Amino acid sequence: MSSTAPAPRRTTAALAGAGLILGLTTALTASAQPAVAAPTANGDKKVTAVLFEWNFDSIARECTRTLGPKGYGYVQVSPPQERIQGGAWWTAYQPVSYKIAGPLGDRAAFKNMVDTCHGAGVKVVVDAVINHMTSGSGTGTASTQYSKYNYPGTYGDADFNSCRRPIGSNYSDRYNVQHCELGETGQPSLSDLKTSSDYVRGRIAGYLNDLTSLGVDGFRMDAVKHIPADDLAAIRGKLTDQSVHWMQEAIHGAGEAVSPSEYQATGDVQEFRYTTDLKRILSGEKLSYLKNFGEAWGYMPSGKSGTMVANHDTERNGSSLSYRDGANYTLAHVFMLAHPYGAPSVHSGYEFANRDAGAPNGGNVSACHSDGWSCQHAWRQIANMVAFRNVSEGAGLTNWWDNGNNAIAFGRGNKAFVAVNHESGSLTQTFQTSLPAGTYCDVQHGDPTTSGGCTGTTYNVGTDGKFTAIIGSNDAVALHIGAMVGPKPGDNTATVYYSTDKNWSAHNIHYAPTGGTWTTSPGIAMEAACAGWVKKTVALGSATGLKAAFNNGSGTWDSNNGADYTLGTGNITVKSGTVGAGDPCGVQQTEAGASFAVTATTVPGQNIYVVGDHATLGSWAPAAALKLDAAAYPVWKLDVKLPAGTSFAYKYIRKDASGNVTWESGANRTATVPADGKITLNDTWRN
Repeated sequence: MSSTAPAPRRTTAALAGAGLILGLTTALTASAQPAVAAPTANGDKKVTAVLFEWNFDSIARECTRTLGPKGYGYVQVSPPQERIQGGAWWTAYQPVSYKIAGPLGDRAAFKNMVDTCHGAGVKVVVDAVINHMTSGSGTGTASTQYSKYNYPGTYGDADFNSCRRPIGSNYSDRYNVQHCELGETGQPSLSDLKTSSDYVRGRIAGYLNDLTSLGVDGFRMDAVKHIPADDLAAIRGKLTDQSVHWMQEAIHGAGEAVSPSEYQATGDVQEFRYTTDLKRILSGEKLSYLKNFGEAWGYMPSGKSGTMVANHDTERNGSSLSYRDGANYTLAHVFMLAHPYGAPSVHSGYEFANRDAGAPNGGNVSACHSDGWSCQHAWRQIANMVAFRNVSEGAGLTNWWDNGNNAIAFGRGNKAFVAVNHESGSLTQTFQTSLPAGTYCDVQHGDPTTSGGCTGTTYNVGTDGKFTAIIGSNDAVALHIGAMVGPKPGDNTATVYYSTDKNWSAHNIHYAPTGGTWTTSPGIAMEAACAGWVKKTVALGSATGLKAAFNNGSGTWDSNNGADYTLGTGNITVKSGTVGAGDPCGVQQTEAGASFAVTATTVPGQNIYVVGDHATLGSWAPAAALKLDAAAYPVWKLDVKLPAGTSFAYKYIRKDASGNVTWESGANRTATVPADGKITLNDTWRN
């Protein structure tokens, strides 16, 4: 189907004293551009949390508390440079200098935030304002005295374009868009930097290089639709790190002289038609229309596009959904994070009574859902979809289902499956998936636990890939292989084979990992294995063995002479009171994976973990890293299941009892699982 977006917003950051909204847009001319290096990725983690106008200390806390554990790959920080004074949010988009000084914090707080977020496995993106300066004169937030065309030590009159009049609404004139001051007719306009000047390009690049020297991993490039493509490419060419990620903001407007697609030569571009179309669909049209959502709707290529349900501009000007839209807003996020198109960002701001309202408490977020802080990134129905997106990254859309109206479902290969009910009543439906058989935690209504359980609703997917769910109105169900209940790839497990020589009609295992809690009596039903044997695979967590007893489910027990069976790990057999090892159902095959061993010293309270770019290795999130066994200290060991042929990157980290993380130095380590078995890795910690 085709789709027509509403008339686009023209501009986005407001002018001081005028309530004027300035365009945070992105565009490049169609002239030839130099190749741009692939941006540094964060494993399979592509979701950005936009913590709008949060101060640096609050962001640092949130990286450790929520963003890292939930699997966010990036956090976007509001413009950190010195700005004009005032309480409105748009003061952040009138820079006075390139000093890191303002209501969000100083340079030291910024650096601490970057380091803390990196320690939590989260990369940092800065909202960079480079097209313009201010509309007047005054004193900045770092005490810099400035006027519209004079910023001591930074810019003077000659550094600004000579077309000193607002561009009004004439977006059909490329020259007006890219060489004239930004503003509304009759209102103060922003001084427009002469980005054709090599000096100006050098100052802008110097600011960006300074940020990357502090550890910044990428930029959300503001207002680039008002910068000629050649100028923007020249600025990027001056960066010391050409691989730094650029996500460019450019609003699509039918018939406009400058198109967002022009900017794909310099970096990724936000697809605003995605945002406006999601609002239209969720606000009254049919969800079933989303079956071919994405490039088939005329959008830019998925691999070069950023997506969002809302940002700070669109939620204020009404072109998108906002936190006030309840279930429509939440379900739009569920869809965005489940669907494969683009790189998604989750806007997380604050409640506002008017469009100019600034951040509560000067950007200090002492607690979510207080003082007006909405914390959308932490809402369970949104936050738990981040892991869904990470686990399913790279898997295409499969198993589409819809009812022809407002209920849809789809899978992401054999990795994940989501169903969304936007009908006025509940939906009962059996869904066909490509998921492996097993029990799954519905991450819309519960959280996976570290012991392999779930705090909420679970669903059983059969060997035929089907499951049945009753989904309430304006609700959803989301399953993924990272939230399976019971053993998962990478778990420390034991497969117990029990002989059927007792001729029981059923066989149960009642067990507890060493030092752990026993299952509820009479235990868990075992599965048929082969003639004469049943089996059950048990997740051990960090335990090195388990105790077990066996029964027929109806009160008859294998007494083992009155003692529990003491079992180990791996393949374990129990027959006629004797504990053995091996696979009684055939020749035991070497399980594909990696055998990690690293020599590393620690102090009491510290442990060694491995983390990497594969989902089984935590997708670079320290909170999801796998703990190694210290039984052979100072050598730490762990066997991890990985598919044969898998190439992966990894590093070792130390964690103390407080959760503080120390990464080993040096480049990422790399390895490949052989086609016929396990790779053995013998490493030494790099200080």
